[in-house]
Amino acid sequence: MHYLDEGPQDAPPVLMLHGNPTWSFYYRNLVIALRDQFRCIVPDHLGCGLSDKPAEDQYDYRLKSRIRDIDSLIDHLDLKIPMTLVVHDWGGMIGFAWAVENPERVQKTVVLNTAAFPLPHDKRMPPALSLVRDTALGAFLVRRFNAFSGIAARIAFKKPVSKEIREAYKLPYDSPENRIATLKFVQDIPLSEKDRGYDILINTAKRLHLLTDKPCLIAWGEKDFVFDAPFLNKWTEYFPDAEIQRFPDCGHYVLEDGGPALIKTISNFIGIREDSNHGHASGKNLEHGRIQ
Repeated sequence: MHYLDEGPQDAPPVLMLHGNPTWSFYYRNLVIALRDQFRCIVPDHLGCGLSDKPAEDQYDYRLKSRIRDIDSLIDHLDLKIPMTLVVHDWGGMIGFAWAVENPERVQKTVVLNTAAFPLPHDKRMPPALSLVRDTALGAFLVRRFNAFSGIAARIAFKKPVSKEIREAYKLPYDSPENRIATLKFVQDIPLSEKDRGYDILINTAKRLHLLTDKPCLIAWGEKDFVFDAPFLNKWTEYFPDAEIQRFPDCGHYVLEDGGPALIKTISNFIGIREDSNHGHASGKNLEHGRIQ
């Protein structure tokens, strides 16, 4: 598992968990903004980004394993200081499932267009996701033609981005063998009791109250076609005291669409000093690590 490890080793840690089909690249500008004062830990989930992409007979690509991977990374880095947990998309389910088991190790949470509870009753599974999750055709399109990452690189943004940025999101998924995680994440979406991982989903939702005493920022792109208003409404039920920042013109990749203003909002919430230099990823080198 590949990860970024930026900032002073004794600084308060910020763990940033990406979703599908992104990778640690998603958090690059937030890392630059925080790394002078915080230790930024940003893994690539197995099968994603610069991490290994093992075959199905080597790794099961299930939620339980994802949570175990994050627990192993935290132990590997010996993170003792309570952390800020930043999550997006699948990172929310993975991160909060870990967090409810370790609430004393979490100081703050930042929620970006994600979920850690069952599909809201007023939300239907998007047909495009059902096609990938439940049909051989969908699986073929993802593995053979990079349909999931490729389409996301076009529709997950709601503001103009460069061709280079779009290509960077697709970069790790350049062959059928390297697209296994983008498919398996969708196939692993737990919708009912018969699905593996549903028990983890229910247990996490029931225990989110263990984190309600922690400061929480919810920054939400309102043009997300998956994580839309019903999901945001559920988050406000679970975390009624959270700070809510709605972005009516932003989509699923809310960190990209929100730009420097959202980076500053998150940085201030986490506790960055205003006299700190807020950088941008261009021209900056990031420190990489690997855990076996």
